[in-house]
Amino acid sequence: MELHQLRSLVAVADTGSFTRASERVGISQPSLSQQIKTLESELGHKLFHRLGRRSVPTEAGRVFLDRARRILFEVENAAKELADSPGLGRKIVIGATPSLAPYLLPPVIQACWKRFPLLELHTREDFRSGLIRSVIEGELDLAIVSLPVRDPQVAVEVLRSERLLLVVPKNHRLAEREEVTIPELADEPFLFMGGANGLTAQTQRFFGDHQITPRVLHHVAQIKTLKALVAIGAGVSVLPQIAVEPDDHKTLAFLRLAERDPQRDLALVRHQLRYQTKGVQQFIEVLRLVLAEKI
Repeated sequence: MELHQLRSLVAVADTGSFTRASERVGISQPSLSQQIKTLESELGHKLFHRLGRRSVPTEAGRVFLDRARRILFEVENAAKELADSPGLGRKIVIGATPSLAPYLLPPVIQACWKRFPLLELHTREDFRSGLIRSVIEGELDLAIVSLPVRDPQVAVEVLRSERLLLVVPKNHRLAEREEVTIPELADEPFLFMGGANGLTAQTQRFFGDHQITPRVLHHVAQIKTLKALVAIGAGVSVLPQIAVEPDDHKTLAFLRLAERDPQRDLALVRHQLRYQTKGVQQFIEVLRLVLAEKI
C-alpha cells in the first residue's frame, strides 16, 4: 500500500468522480483507476460504487477512508513538525471571509513581516463554506470566519465578538442618531452582501427575529461597493465594526441597532487532526494583537 494510492482514494471520495480526482492529484484517469483497483484487490473489498458518472464509497470504503485520511494527516503533520526545526522557513496558508480579509489580513501580514521574518504567509479570500471545506481538505492551515460553524471535523476557537452597526448616508434622516430601533427601518431599502456571505445570513436572521423582512434592492460582492452605494443614497445596510474606517465618516454614519445590540463572533477554524506548527502559533499570536487594536 502506497501513500499515492491513499491520496487518490481520498480525491475520488472528495470529488465523487474519477475524472475530477485524476485532475486533482495530477495523474491520468486510467492510472488513478488502476491505483484504486490495486488497493481494492489488496484489501479484498470494493471501495466505490460506480453510479453512472458519480462514484460513492461503499461501506468498506467509508471505513477505510477514515483511516486513510488519518494516515495522510499524520504524514503531513510529521513533515510540518520537521519544518519547524530551527533555521527553516515556516510556510502557512490562511483563509478569511470577504468581510474580514480586507481589514485583518494586511495589518496581520505586515506585523508578521516585522515580528517573524521567517514566516511565509499565503492567503485566500472566500466565503465561509468554501473556507471550511478547504480546511477539511487540508488546503488551509487556518480560516478566520464568523460563527456559526458546526462541522464536527474542525476545531473552532472563538477570538472575540464585534458589534454589527447600521450604516446610512451622511445626509440620511437617521444620521444624527446614536441608535435606531428595528421598526424604524421597516420601509428602508437595503443593500446586502452576496447570498453566500455569513454577514448577510446573520443580518437576515436578526431582522427575522423582529418579524421584519428587509426590502433588498442591491446585492454586492465587496464591502467597498456596499459603502459606495450607501454613500450615494441607494439604501442602508449592516456592517461589522471592523469594517468601519476613518475616512468612512466623511460620507457615512454608523448607528447602533437598539433592543438586542446584534454582534457576531469571530473564530479561528482548523482541522481537528492537523498539527499546529510553530508558524501557525506565530500567526495566531500576531492576529490576537491586531484584533485587540482594531475592535
